[in-house]
Amino acid sequence: MYLSSIDRPEKDAAAPRPRATFKAIGPNVLALGAVSLITDISSEMVTAVLPLYFVLTLQLSPAAYGLIDGLYTGATALLRLVGGYLADRTLRRKAVASVGYGISAVAKLGLMAAGSSVAALGAVIVGDRTGKGLRSAPRDALISLSVPEPVLGRAFGLHRAMDSAGAFAGPLAALGLLSLIGATSPAAFDAIFFTSFCVAALAIVVLLAFVRDHRAERREPRSVSPRAVGRLIRRRGVRRLMYTAGLLGLATIGDGFVYLQLMHRNNIPAGWFPLFAVGTNLVYLLLAAPLGAVADRIGRTPMLLGGYGMLFAVYVLLRTPLSGMAATVLVLCCYGTFYAATDGVLMALVSPVLPAALRTTGMALVQTVQALAYFVSSVAFGVAWSQWGAATASAVAAGAVLLAVALTSGLLARPLAEESTP
Repeated sequence: MYLSSIDRPEKDAAAPRPRATFKAIGPNVLALGAVSLITDISSEMVTAVLPLYFVLTLQLSPAAYGLIDGLYTGATALLRLVGGYLADRTLRRKAVASVGYGISAVAKLGLMAAGSSVAALGAVIVGDRTGKGLRSAPRDALISLSVPEPVLGRAFGLHRAMDSAGAFAGPLAALGLLSLIGATSPAAFDAIFFTSFCVAALAIVVLLAFVRDHRAERREPRSVSPRAVGRLIRRRGVRRLMYTAGLLGLATIGDGFVYLQLMHRNNIPAGWFPLFAVGTNLVYLLLAAPLGAVADRIGRTPMLLGGYGMLFAVYVLLRTPLSGMAATVLVLCCYGTFYAATDGVLMALVSPVLPAALRTTGMALVQTVQALAYFVSSVAFGVAWSQWGAATASAVAAGAVLLAVALTSGLLARPLAEESTP
């Protein structure tokens, strides 16, 4: 595969690569990683139990759960564009991210007030995802502006590793509360939601105290405007990355669907459900930083496609009759590797194509397309599960991954180096 100049390691002797050390990555990335670590403890406490809460406690069908799961990620995707544009326009990326973190924190209390009302739960979830939509692109832009381009993979890998450390701890905290109070008790879910709010509030304190905004760049007065965004979208490299994000989003189903299949196949008690997320996030934690560093060396496109190869393996394994501890561990290892090889690597691939003045907006464009595509895939998988059964739905998902990888290989085979050309 022919890789673009931004996707190959730099070999110009006159411009040596910064050493891959914590000093090269810098304290700002570490501070943002700490914020994400604490936030993910909060969010994954809730995410780890939502499938259990919706399907077993509220008795939702797979199709209804697919709608809510898609809503959880995709329904407020356009707010990513709002957050990205505001951050670039005002150069206050930290402030926009802070508002997003705050909205998500308050939404945790809303889950307690919503009770068993599906409509109210949907509204609260939209509020929570509104916060995530506002904060994601400004946070990633701050990371990309805080380190040199040759170590972007390492920086995003380290950030995602810290993020996944929180994602590893969050389900364990939820598991502890479920064990103490009882997995079927409504009080257990209220305790999880309130504890999640308190942890999210701590993350906001860390963000305000330790994260440094990046406002040093100079720009022309009209460099951030709707017309400038339109010119950005017309760039062929940016459009190809948006198409790539959409294709890959369409091939990705929600974690809850994977974990529910594992639970039913192995007859695992409901109280142990959060352990699936723990296993996935442990693998993600261990591999995110090393795979980010490898992506900087071998190219980010091969790493991205290899990660989706791991997702294909997950869906194939779910289609087979294999069960038991060994099969479950294999699925979770493949799933964690998929996240480690794709999450931060995609943003590291996108970042060098974007001008600094529209870095946040460009990242938000890519994230929005991916989130909208995920919404479609989650709803479609829920309907397919209801109509054809989980095994057939997983087989269709595996085919979608193969098609997405093939099309993505074609989209990224040509150079993305026209980033300076509208």
